[in-house]
Amino acid sequence: MVTCGIDTIQKRTREGVPTKILAINGSHRVGENTSKLLQMALDEAAALGAETEMVDLAELDIEFCAGCNKCLFKPMCSISDDMDELKQKMLEADGIILGSPDYFGNVTARMKNFIDRTRPLHMTSNQLKGKVGGFLTMSGLDNCGAEATNAVMENFFATHEMLIVHPRPEGPVIASGITGSLMAGMKEGKPRWRRSVEEDPIAPLLAHQLGKDMVELIQQLQK
Repeated sequence: MVTCGIDTIQKRTREGVPTKILAINGSHRVGENTSKLLQMALDEAAALGAETEMVDLAELDIEFCAGCNKCLFKPMCSISDDMDELKQKMLEADGIILGSPDYFGNVTARMKNFIDRTRPLHMTSNQLKGKVGGFLTMSGLDNCGAEATNAVMENFFATHEMLIVHPRPEGPVIASGITGSLMAGMKEGKPRWRRSVEEDPIAPLLAHQLGKDMVELIQQLQK
């Protein structure tokens, strides 16, 4: 029998299994700024007792969707590669965080390919339904397509009928989403650059809040 996300969350609670948060990094550059933001969210979740893991798509061999439509009839894919293990990790997780750099107002090709290959989890039975999702984007410039990139990942969660977390620290609203940037403003007509997203005054706060909010929502679903 195929179960949905909320079933998995409640089953793990009954068995005394810790909350599990899986982060999926769509950057081509392992360990860089997108990874750093994702790790901030995971660290916050871990501090609240969650089991966490990050997967770098750049280290996996995932072929393109062949468009064969096999998944229209059975919840399975005609291609067997590293996506098999990643799908199992997603099914076992209570919460999933996607992170991607902004490439021309969109996610990276790696992230888009990953999204396409999750089709078997959706077409005949929404196996991720009820799980908790979050997302973040990293860009070089301000106002350069990061919100559109976030929207692609938000649509992924909505399509899978997952519960989407939009983090907000206490106090006034400071941003509409997690959009890290390396641009630190202008000086004498020239751009000033941050060395790392860790110097961004807003994105790290929201990344930590994302991890916290996801664990708290999952705990509410467990009751």
